[in-house]
Amino acid sequence: MEWYDFAVYGYFAATIGQLFFPADKPVVSLIASFGAFAAGFLVRPLGGLVFGRIGDLVGRQRAMLLSVMAMAIPTVVMGLLPTFGTIGVAAPVLLVILRLIQGLSVGGEYTSSLVFLVEHAPPGRRAFSAVWGAWGASAGTLLGSGVGFFTAMLLTPEQLQTWGWRVPFLLGGCVAAVGLWLRKGMAVEAPPAHSKAPTREVFTTYRWPVLRVALLNLGFGAGFYTIFVYAVSFMERVGKLPDQISLRNNSMAMVLLLVIMPFAAKYADRHGRKVVLGVGFAMLVLLPIPLFHLMGLGIRWLIIVCDLALAVPLAIVGGAIAATNVELMPRAVRCTGLAFAYNLAVGVFGGLTPLVVTWLTVYLHTPSAPGYWVAGAAMISAATLWFLVPETHHRSLDH
Repeated sequence: MEWYDFAVYGYFAATIGQLFFPADKPVVSLIASFGAFAAGFLVRPLGGLVFGRIGDLVGRQRAMLLSVMAMAIPTVVMGLLPTFGTIGVAAPVLLVILRLIQGLSVGGEYTSSLVFLVEHAPPGRRAFSAVWGAWGASAGTLLGSGVGFFTAMLLTPEQLQTWGWRVPFLLGGCVAAVGLWLRKGMAVEAPPAHSKAPTREVFTTYRWPVLRVALLNLGFGAGFYTIFVYAVSFMERVGKLPDQISLRNNSMAMVLLLVIMPFAAKYADRHGRKVVLGVGFAMLVLLPIPLFHLMGLGIRWLIIVCDLALAVPLAIVGGAIAATNVELMPRAVRCTGLAFAYNLAVGVFGGLTPLVVTWLTVYLHTPSAPGYWVAGAAMISAATLWFLVPETHHRSLDH
């Protein structure tokens, strides 16, 4: 539910750009809108330090409870926010502030959930347990895509532009009720063994584990936000597809991701993390450039085939990387270190991805441009996996 709130912005980026960042050229409005989208990611490392420190010093549950409210309230306010035409420059300023608050929230939420799942996993099932945190985040993104699709299908373009885009944001108010109900029902664990200064030790004693985890996540972050957030706008602008068709294609690709991820996690528990991650990263290096080129041809059936094909390597990586992230981080700073490392990678390469690939596509005049970004980031992660990451699936969490 929380990731529905955070992701739904990306699916209405074009509409939000026109209403909050008006410009003579639609692409300029879109780039400005994705800039606000990126703002929520750029503060995620800070949110990771704040909520991660709470998780290390007070407990995992407390960090997750606080993050729910910090996500739900800004989402509802976005749905009520006046546009540029009503209050002028105050509209985009307020929108960016709300995205910053959301970024602080999600910066500590996702990784705290992964730590909670892995630390409570049965022996030999850490990847399968952790994958449901990643699965839930992806399902929330799918929910945002699905709601966007039905909103675009049921309303006329004029209605969508006038008021319809607000509905998905207002529905995000459910996050507060559902999230608090779920998390108050969890058993309250005693504060874990921890460092008395986890934030300081992340940058001193444990800086190399943090850097290693950050580099490992670059490919997944760039790939996910290219294929499941930016690709909607890509299919509309470059592939010339209607809004509802683009959102439908995106939803189908997300469903395929959700189907494959648990199977990849089971394989990672049985045969190891590195073989699964290696296959996934290799595919992320080789496939995006030719597949985005084919999508740029504007052939409808080919666009959806390529969109589905792009989801496969992300699903493979997603099945193993959640547990690997937790296993690579020392227990003393597990919440703080993982939150900072993961959000540094995803904040820079994930949050900036829609903005960068939109600019690259315009500047290079080629539909293959997003593929270059994904392949380059995946190459860094693959090299990190090969040279710096040990096999962890048989190791104790305290190793």
